[in-house]
Amino acid sequence: MPDRTADQTHVAIDFSAITPRERYKLLIGTVVPRPIALVTTRHPDGTLNAAPYSFFNCLSADPAILALGVENHADMSFKDTTQNIRLTEEFTVNIVDHAMVDAMNVCAVPFASHIDELAEAGLTAAPGEMVACPYILQAPVALECRRYVSLGLGRSREIVLGEVINMHIRTDLVDQERFYVDQLALDAIGRMGGHGYSTTRDQFDLPTMSVDQWAAAKRPLARAAG
Repeated sequence: MPDRTADQTHVAIDFSAITPRERYKLLIGTVVPRPIALVTTRHPDGTLNAAPYSFFNCLSADPAILALGVENHADMSFKDTTQNIRLTEEFTVNIVDHAMVDAMNVCAVPFASHIDELAEAGLTAAPGEMVACPYILQAPVALECRRYVSLGLGRSREIVLGEVINMHIRTDLVDQERFYVDQLALDAIGRMGGHGYSTTRDQFDLPTMSVDQWAAAKRPLARAAG
């Protein structure tokens, strides 16, 4: 691998000296690709909601915890996702694959609260097994969650930690004895900066080395340098 350190320079950007919008642009442009959660919730009156979020990831396996960052409306009122989770303490994260891109984008349209995004996007709501909100039948994977804890970050954003209590996964994607997931067949997409998205089709394996393996790899390099 070529050493590029000799001709590289960096600029330091003080986050306290720039606006929230500028911080946002820098973060979404550098923390990439980000997985996408198409979150389904149900209001206590039965109204369904579906919305995509890329401020999302898994944080722990024991307990199984997902993190979801939901920005509030411009007037600082809660979005439907946040409000429904606060009222029901349940939500489902549907993983978005390449085939669902257009439907996911429809779910991002700022419809009024009474509009069913799943119906508008042509997606099918399937009954949840351990939560009242549905999962999306077309999604390759859906994770049923109960709210673990919520964190209000100022007035602008709500961070929701959800405990995964049930998973729906397409049968062709998982080895049910070894719990191995075929990630190429999953064909998940990621979010880049701006309006950009990425696929997960270009992959490579890189096993983590033990200390002994690292030492063995260094010896030929040391001899060549000597």
